Amino acid sequence: MTPPYRVCFVCTGNICRSPMAESVFRAHVARAGLDDLVEVDSAGTGGWHEGDGADPRTVAVLEAAGYEQDHRARQFRSSWFDRLDLVIALDAGHLRDLRALAPTPQDAAKIRLLRSYDPAAAAETDVPDPYYGSLDGFEECLELVEAASPGLLDAVREAVKEHTA
Repeated sequence: MTPPYRVCFVCTGNICRSPMAESVFRAHVARAGLDDLVEVDSAGTGGWHEGDGADPRTVAVLEAAGYEQDHRARQFRSSWFDRLDLVIALDAGHLRDLRALAPTPQDAAKIRLLRSYDPAAAAETDVPDPYYGSLDGFEECLELVEAASPGLLDAVREAVKEHTA
């Protein structure tokens, strides 16, 4: 049996943006009938919140939009590149940090910005960090994640075809 295609979303502390992206994308994967072929998780570039649940504002916004989540924060490790197929950074700082962690050029090639999958994103490719703001920032984060998810799903669907061929 072919191992699943593995996608990991990465933000700073793994309590706001990346768990939100994980929940939204996992729902897209399930609706597409790919949940047996694709594993979705998340992590942070730092370990400040390891073991904590998602920020209550993240949980509230996800639940209001009908998404499920069951999250515990963890820190991304460079050793994970071996088992991951795609690493999705939520902003340019995460992209830079992840590329610095990548042990090989092949591992660095697995890293992409989430909003690069949103055709309407144009020049602004970051998902802004809502942590120090109001609930509106979390709602905006959800909108940006949702806008990028169909394009990401299309890319993952194609990669799964190659991965399982």
